[in-house]
Amino acid sequence: MKSSTSLLTAAVLLALLAAPSGASWAAALEAGVAVADVTPPLNYRMCGYFHERLSTGTHDPLRAKAIVLRQGERQAAMVICDLIGLPREMTVHVRRVAERETGIPAANILLAATHTHTGPLFAGAMRKHLHDLAVAKEGHDPAEKVDYPAQLVEKLVKVIVDAQGALGPVKLEVVTAKQEGLSFNRRFHMKGGGPVRFNPGKMNPNILRPAGPIDPQVPFLLFRTAADNRPLASLAVFALHLDTVTGLEYSADFPYYVEQSLRQELGPDFVSVFANGTCGDINHVDVSHGRPQSGHDEARRIGETLAATLKAKQGDLRPVGGPSLDVRTEVVDVPLQKYSAEEVAWAKEAMKKVHTSEMPFLDRVKAYKIMALELLEGDTLPMTVQVFRFGADVAFVALPGEEFVDLGLAIKKASPFATTMVIELAHDAPGYVPTQKAFAEGSYETVNSRIQPGGGEMLVETAVRLLNDLK
Repeated sequence: MKSSTSLLTAAVLLALLAAPSGASWAAALEAGVAVADVTPPLNYRMCGYFHERLSTGTHDPLRAKAIVLRQGERQAAMVICDLIGLPREMTVHVRRVAERETGIPAANILLAATHTHTGPLFAGAMRKHLHDLAVAKEGHDPAEKVDYPAQLVEKLVKVIVDAQGALGPVKLEVVTAKQEGLSFNRRFHMKGGGPVRFNPGKMNPNILRPAGPIDPQVPFLLFRTAADNRPLASLAVFALHLDTVTGLEYSADFPYYVEQSLRQELGPDFVSVFANGTCGDINHVDVSHGRPQSGHDEARRIGETLAATLKAKQGDLRPVGGPSLDVRTEVVDVPLQKYSAEEVAWAKEAMKKVHTSEMPFLDRVKAYKIMALELLEGDTLPMTVQVFRFGADVAFVALPGEEFVDLGLAIKKASPFATTMVIELAHDAPGYVPTQKAFAEGSYETVNSRIQPGGGEMLVETAVRLLNDLK
């Protein structure tokens, strides 16, 4: 008969072998949460469209919400911002500075945007075009009286520092809800054949069928304080384009209403972090009826419906088994589209009319895309794929750009984790990332895209490989 010492040694060895690779399995998981106001001043340019909009007010403040995680010696940070996107040069800089300030490795820091269309326009080809027009006319740019990008960098670093300062033991719970009736594929096959149509209009009799699926899953990760079981924060992901509110007031769009509604049940200080799933071809427009779907009434309807779905699943929350924090990050060099000198010259001339209705919409989109490519260097675009492991069965994938829903679904299907959260617009906002199939079908998103067909599938392959590595 084996001695009790031998049995104990064998048990310890089995536990070590069963523990996830690289996990600080014996250490408690800690989390800290912080929120920063990143709302620009009034009269700053707003983002999201091909014409100039100057802000006139603030409906609800724009926020950057940070969650810092620590387990043993391993640390990571996640920051989601109420912005249309974050340029790569900014996210690289913020991650480096934050690493210096906190000791969290830059490779373990996530910076992403929700894609609200009622935030500031502070980077990219459209901002440069409108800025150059203003300087040529006025000698300066009246819309940029402050250096908003510099202020944003400082706030993003500080919110990570503040979240790290709030670290404390937590428990993780997870559930996946299903939300129908809010999201719709916005690309359609039409009667008579021809290219796929983007947003063909409500009640259009020529609509044949959607050109792709939706992703109804809403994975929900809840952080509770270990001491008193108090709900501290959540991370929810849903694939739905944020372009509901419109207008000239800053707003976080429907995620604002998600948080307000969740706080009614989880407490007034509860922090709801919402990240967009892969929704490059998904929006909220239901073409089966003719009712208007814009403004805060619609944003409230979406946010409160989504929150109600999540609140109804609170009883199904389950502990995240074997919390084991780890992160993998890899940069994929995706080939860029190329244009001739003649096409670039055409685009420069066309940009004079890009903010007007004097040229066809897709021509405006193509001109904007070519000028966006002119701001890039080299033949490839470095695209960061990042994967977090929260526990034995819960992982999180972050991709740059606006991925088509099929790409996110492919990652989930191939993932070895039971719950896999996949988000877009992390670390960079280089336009749409369609599937190869969508490139062949055409329409707005593919004309807008800057990468060559196949780039999205390269990101999927990398994400799945990293997930398997972490498993």
